[in-house]
Amino acid sequence: METEFELIAKTFQGLEEVLAKELTELGANNVQTGHRMVSFTGDKEMMYRANFALRTAIRILKPIKHFKAESADQVYNAVKAIDWTEYLTGETSFAVDSVVFSKEFRHSKFVAYKVKDAIVDFFREKTGTRPNICVTNPDLQLNIHIAENDCTLSLDSSGESLHRRGYRQESVEAPLNEVLAAGMILLTGWHGECDLVDPMCGSGTIPIEAALIARGIAPGVFRKEYAFEKWPDFDKGLFERIYDDDSQEREFTHKIYGYDINRNAVEIAVRNVKAAGLGKEIEIAQQDFRQFTQPAEKSIMITNPPYGERISAPDLLGLYRAIGERLKHQFQDNEAWILSYREECFDQIGLKPSFKIPLFNGSLECEFRKYQIFSGKYKDMRAEGGELKTEEERKQMAEKRRFKMHREFKKAIDEDESEDYRVRGRGFDDRDDRLRGGRPANRWGKEDRERRFSRRDEKPFGRDRRDYGRDGEDYGRDRRDYDREPRWNGRDRQSFGRDRQGGFDRGRKPFQKERRNSRYEEED
Repeated sequence: METEFELIAKTFQGLEEVLAKELTELGANNVQTGHRMVSFTGDKEMMYRANFALRTAIRILKPIKHFKAESADQVYNAVKAIDWTEYLTGETSFAVDSVVFSKEFRHSKFVAYKVKDAIVDFFREKTGTRPNICVTNPDLQLNIHIAENDCTLSLDSSGESLHRRGYRQESVEAPLNEVLAAGMILLTGWHGECDLVDPMCGSGTIPIEAALIARGIAPGVFRKEYAFEKWPDFDKGLFERIYDDDSQEREFTHKIYGYDINRNAVEIAVRNVKAAGLGKEIEIAQQDFRQFTQPAEKSIMITNPPYGERISAPDLLGLYRAIGERLKHQFQDNEAWILSYREECFDQIGLKPSFKIPLFNGSLECEFRKYQIFSGKYKDMRAEGGELKTEEERKQMAEKRRFKMHREFKKAIDEDESEDYRVRGRGFDDRDDRLRGGRPANRWGKEDRERRFSRRDEKPFGRDRRDYGRDGEDYGRDRRDYDREPRWNGRDRQSFGRDRQGGFDRGRKPFQKERRNSRYEEED
């Protein structure tokens, strides 16, 4: 039995759990999710199958060395120490791809150059020759990943990204990535149990990926070549057995419908469907979503409407209003899943989503929302025992808050990189207190909250701030007069309700002004 080795499958953020489930079903061992990746172990057959059968993987890497480096010279020395005669000869070519998240290494291409120089110098000193550099179609593709000072050098067994299935003949502008489309479908839990509709299908990516899932057809059947086919130890017979294995394929008794208002997009989608050999399973037609009518059979809708990058704001909002109207009146007793990233667009739908999943479409931080459309009233459906979320959906929903907080934190840091990151946290310190107008942050840490509220019984002025003003005799005064001395800096407009430019007294009620002045006279 062949020895197992470490492998890494790269994917989009938000699809890690889906990819991990795919790998588990494929038979991989030691499956562990990470950030935009899933690590696992397997033999050569598993590596071949992962490239051929995974729907949500972008590429499969085989690490050959883990090391730490604080400088480019340390990267150079670590790479040069590898015996490269196991992977290359003087006649073969190679290329280096790099991914860097580090303060020390700010330029990914510079890191790639250092790796290249180390390999070339190794051969020059050992054999007097050097391998060639070929970016377009190398014999060996390498990947260097650096996170702070943790470095991983890997062989790229995929070569060209796995989202390039091979069936796409043409595409519309900004087509949906095939890996993301497959991930969206798998996130819904659909595997061909009913009809599927994409009313804005573009070049047909979602319908085609759905048909492949429903039929159990591996996405690699259309692909012409993988990088591992050029490796010295490539087992052609093993890969042919994997390629010819159709034991997972099955019949699909339902139908997949793709519509689009653009005639050119419809023609492109038809050609792509024919290239994939799925004309029996998929029906493509030109139709405005505003004319969408209730399906005759139970259906699920999965779609990726325009986000507003190439459409005017009024038309965009009108489109999303039409989506909500059609779903409410012409898609009853079915469920719809919509990917978008503008909150104002989701608001125009006018329906309450039962489920939200954070996903990245390229660099856009999107949400994949589920709308369960039912006839009658929501409370009646709940009274009858209707359940909107499965256990898997509940688990994925737990990731939403973490995703949203990370997005808000990143946005805040981007807006003002000079700010102390502690200001963005849950607790508060002197700096946080000062920036928020002299008041504690709204988000208190657990220890801060317990310490603050534990003094409620010691003195009346330490009570919960909700109690102030409830007793007209003892606590009718403004609670802020008890808590602290006034702050006179120009940013403290929230502390006293004054206008920053109008001075201390502008906008105050007369009795409040007199009370404040009398207080200072007593202190003097």
